[in-house]
Amino acid sequence: MATGGYRNGVQKPPNLRTSSSFKSKLPPSNTRRSTPASLAADSGRVRVAVRLRPRNAEELVADADFADCVELQPELKRLKLRKNNWDSDTYEFDEVLTEFASQKRVYEVVAKPVVESVLDGYNGTVMAYGQTGTGKTYTLGRLGDEDTSARGIMVRSMEDILANISPETDSISVSYLQLYMETIQDLLNPANDNISIVEDQKTGDVSLPGATVLEIRDQQSFVELLRLGEAHRIAANTKLNTESSRSHALLMVHVKRSVSGRDDEYPLETQNRSNLVGNLRPPMLRKGKLIVVDLAGSERIHKSGSEGHMLEEAKSINLSLSALGKCINALAENSSHVPVRDSKLTRLLKDSFGGTSRTSLVVTIGPSPRHRAETASTILFGQRAMKVENMLKIKEEFDYKSLSKRLEIEIDKLIAENERQQKVYENEIERIRLEAQKRVAEAERNYVEILEEEKMKCQMDYMESIKKLEEKWTANQQKHAINGEVQRGAVNEEVAELKTMLQNETRLRKAAEEEIQNLKTQLLQFSKMELAGGSTDDLSLPEVLGEESRQKKKLEEEVKVLRSQLAQLSIEANQARSYSDSGNSGNALLGLDCFTPLNHLRPRDGSNGERASITNLHEQVGLQKILSLLESEDANVRIHAVKVVANLAAEEANQEKIVEAGGLTSLLMLLRRYEDETIRRIAAGAIANLAMNESNQELIMAQGGICLLAMTAADAEDPQTLRMVAGAIANLCGNDKLQTRLRSEGGIKALLGMVRCRHPDVLSQVARGIANFAKCESRASSQGTREGRSLLIEDGALPWIVQNANNEASLIRRHVELALCHLAQHEVNAKDMISGGALWELVRISRDCSREDIRALARRTLTSSSTFQAEMRRLRIEV
Repeated sequence: MATGGYRNGVQKPPNLRTSSSFKSKLPPSNTRRSTPASLAADSGRVRVAVRLRPRNAEELVADADFADCVELQPELKRLKLRKNNWDSDTYEFDEVLTEFASQKRVYEVVAKPVVESVLDGYNGTVMAYGQTGTGKTYTLGRLGDEDTSARGIMVRSMEDILANISPETDSISVSYLQLYMETIQDLLNPANDNISIVEDQKTGDVSLPGATVLEIRDQQSFVELLRLGEAHRIAANTKLNTESSRSHALLMVHVKRSVSGRDDEYPLETQNRSNLVGNLRPPMLRKGKLIVVDLAGSERIHKSGSEGHMLEEAKSINLSLSALGKCINALAENSSHVPVRDSKLTRLLKDSFGGTSRTSLVVTIGPSPRHRAETASTILFGQRAMKVENMLKIKEEFDYKSLSKRLEIEIDKLIAENERQQKVYENEIERIRLEAQKRVAEAERNYVEILEEEKMKCQMDYMESIKKLEEKWTANQQKHAINGEVQRGAVNEEVAELKTMLQNETRLRKAAEEEIQNLKTQLLQFSKMELAGGSTDDLSLPEVLGEESRQKKKLEEEVKVLRSQLAQLSIEANQARSYSDSGNSGNALLGLDCFTPLNHLRPRDGSNGERASITNLHEQVGLQKILSLLESEDANVRIHAVKVVANLAAEEANQEKIVEAGGLTSLLMLLRRYEDETIRRIAAGAIANLAMNESNQELIMAQGGICLLAMTAADAEDPQTLRMVAGAIANLCGNDKLQTRLRSEGGIKALLGMVRCRHPDVLSQVARGIANFAKCESRASSQGTREGRSLLIEDGALPWIVQNANNEASLIRRHVELALCHLAQHEVNAKDMISGGALWELVRISRDCSREDIRALARRTLTSSSTFQAEMRRLRIEV
């Protein structure tokens, strides 16, 4: 088809403006405008683009002295049609394409939106209309064998469709037809030269069941198909075009795409049935149809020179185009009657104009002033087409056939597998039944024999035990009588001895007093002699007197001690008599011996050397002895013992020894058995110290420690007890392996329940535990070992985290900020965090946090999450 060349052999870069339609403000006397709404406002309107063909060789010679009859303003999307040298009419279109516009540019503005709609399940039509020889076939059907940049809309459309489908689940089928002399002929099978149109009475859809339909798998096969169709298309040589199309060509592309259906697209009953059969749902099948119409050019007989059979062809072409124009006029004027049955062309394009299809029309015009009337008619056709509104409708349905086929295969497999398993199950049941019968019979025989043996043995042991007990009772009675007499004699002897010592001390005291009196008398005499001028050798007398006075005080103190000892021995003697009289003297002594070591186990609160003392105690007494005191009946003994264990557990070197000796089990026993607040507080603190070691954490979980800590947290009211329990759980939260068990056994619930205390120390430990748990979850998600929402969010921790993200206490605030950042790193938590108000806190942290590492982590988290980014764009928040 001769379409002329580009001027100067250079192609001008295409105009890339994509703004909406511009309404001209030219004077109304010489401006004719349509009033199309923008595509964004009304996507169903027919979009019309106008394309100008460059001058061909004949026009360059014949019209050399004349200007073009049209003037394009692509930046304003306007076209001026000159009436004469001083007057012109102005028209607006959706796109204005100059003679320099590339084939790629034409495809992108005319056909690409339609192709995208077809891929989404809509019908689409791309049609070229214009005078013969203005480039319709060049625009639509050029194959681009010599120059790939010259590929037309048909080839480029198929490239886009093939690039956006999946060969495994989607399909493309093609029919290529021509409407010649009001007869529909198959270009892929020329023998099929009279195809009838079938119209559905219910839906009004038009189909061609007799047309050849071929599956397309690749671009090369499609190009070969187009080449075959072009070879069979009827063309002739006229004065206006050396290869003028004498028929309307229609390329029909059927696209079937399978898309996954959403839950909300299914009724509740269907969803329930689907869940019962393995969550199998029918895939959604979208059916789109693309029609590319290359209309034969309108022509005037005296200009084209058609005669004979070509004249009949020209009449048929003009009649079908006239019928199409009438339909478009009726649709543009909202007429109640649209004459679609006047021509087979209008019946085939019934859905394209006024139907459910997205339609793009490109009108092609030439620059020659000799054909101004044909150019004006083409422009007015496009203006009327812009007023046509289509009601777009997506065509999708459930692909029950593929689902049924898949289900049949699955059912056959399940039936075969069920039969195999049923047979294996029956054989196994029979084997187990026979084996059980055999074992039951053997066990009954063994039980009878053992029962008889045990009965005889128990009778013998019973008689022997009775005999031994009688002998022991007799011996104990004799022993108690002898011990009572001996003890009473020993006590009487000690009392008599002490009385004798006391009498001796009394005599000594009287002698000392007499001697002191003598010394005083001598002192007076010596004083008189000194006054009389006695010798200096007697100056040492005061020293002698001082020494005697000290000896006296010492003796008085010894007397006091002896008296107290005497009183104590008297009391013990009386007690011994009473015990001997009642026959329990041995037990009383035993009871005194049991409490003797307790004085060594009691720690001194507030002492700086407490740890050293406890270490010495541990070395002297032994860890096993200390742990045994945890089970003492005396509450004070238990308290002192658990304090010693807690202090030992604070040092890492002792932790392994405590666990090996059974200390962890004993501490958990204290939590389980006793309700004393002091014991529970100190025991929880010791467990918290042991929980700092990873191997101990698994032992604590294995022995039910988290359940005991949770029960303690629920019952306790003392802030210090809650702080110890929260510290223990917080240490367990830092173990990646214990996450699921920690939550299932109530650890997270217990941690969150302790916020009722509101004590800063308790809240600090709760925040630390939540931060440790969130960090482990974030690490597991990044490593791909965990999916789904955070367990913290599922247990309702998010409101408390958001509420305390800006807590006045810096330690609580830092832990909560870290927890928020770790939760936000997992994309599946983003929606919950946005709805819970956490996004605002993350933005605040990224801006105002006092620690640079936490600020950087918050910024990185916000920028890496697509959900957060979309919400911040919506709220116009910048990080």
